[in-house]
Amino acid sequence: MEQSRVDYRKIYVSEIQGRYVTYNHLNDFISNLVTDFKVEDIGMSVRNNRIKSITYGQGSKRILMWSQMHGNESTTTKAVMDLLNYLQLNSADAQEIRNSCTLKIIPILNPDGASIYTRVNANKKDLNRDAQDLSQPESRILNRIYNDFQPDFCFNLHDQRTIFNVGTTNKPATVSFLAPAFDLDRNNSTTRKMSMQLIAAMNSVLQEIIPGQIGRYDDGFNPNCVGDAFQMKNTPTVLFESGHYPGDYQREKTRELIFYALLKAILTISKEIIGKYTIDQYLAIPENGKQYVDILIKNVKPINNGFNKGSSIFMQYKELLKEGKIHFQPEILHFDVMPNEIFGHKILDYNEEVDVRWLRENGILKLLS
Repeated sequence: MEQSRVDYRKIYVSEIQGRYVTYNHLNDFISNLVTDFKVEDIGMSVRNNRIKSITYGQGSKRILMWSQMHGNESTTTKAVMDLLNYLQLNSADAQEIRNSCTLKIIPILNPDGASIYTRVNANKKDLNRDAQDLSQPESRILNRIYNDFQPDFCFNLHDQRTIFNVGTTNKPATVSFLAPAFDLDRNNSTTRKMSMQLIAAMNSVLQEIIPGQIGRYDDGFNPNCVGDAFQMKNTPTVLFESGHYPGDYQREKTRELIFYALLKAILTISKEIIGKYTIDQYLAIPENGKQYVDILIKNVKPINNGFNKGSSIFMQYKELLKEGKIHFQPEILHFDVMPNEIFGHKILDYNEEVDVRWLRENGILKLLS
């Protein structure tokens, strides 16, 4: 199955949109899944919110995936809902997956963080730095599910910031992947190589849709990170990072791309064709750079207090939860180390016609005065 064979409009779960996603947004959809899907409560968060899992399939190849380990990283959760919707349409590929694989999905591991739109959980702990201590109930739930389910593959589903570009190009890293390391020397094992091959398979599909916009995440080893910890246990693990597609701050396009990646990965496992893809194909994916800002204002006039004539101003959005929606508030960014070149998702040049109305409506004129 390649993405061209999927009519995404038919499987897009339109009632779940935007950046703010909690179980309240998912529950109606999850509760109405067909009987092929087993929905279970698998534990409680710090604030006694239920954490759910969804199991599909009866095959021997076992895939565990979890999303919103960081509560404010919801793009992959939406993509997982689209995947579930696709599977219940019962196409030939869905039947193939059901018969050859068993999927265990935790759609929101950190419901407390999701409800208030924070990275950390209610105890202000980063669950992706708790793989060894297992100090948090959410971490212990994931660890228990891992031990009970004994997956053959793990998908660790995240969002990344808008700062990332691909290599040194001006292409945004719309999707990034990583085959996590299992030791400080970043050696390759049989299972890490399988992670790399699986990423190469997904990259082959995404390059047809967003050429040059797929990056490779930093592979510095940290045993406290869940992906590294599971790789240490010889389970092929893949880190997914949903990034910025031009103009798509709600990450609805990125969600679609993650769906295609998930489906490609699962079918590659299901059809046992992982050997078609190589380590070199993975290594050919450029590493992420950090050269993007949300707003780049060039050639500032001297009337802008505190800024030298002709200088540039860099702005990054702060994401704020207000009345159930995420609002993007621009803030002036000061670099500790200035990149050689900086790209802007939106570029304004005072030597050209500037959209003053846009500046005013987005609160930028205040910052410049």
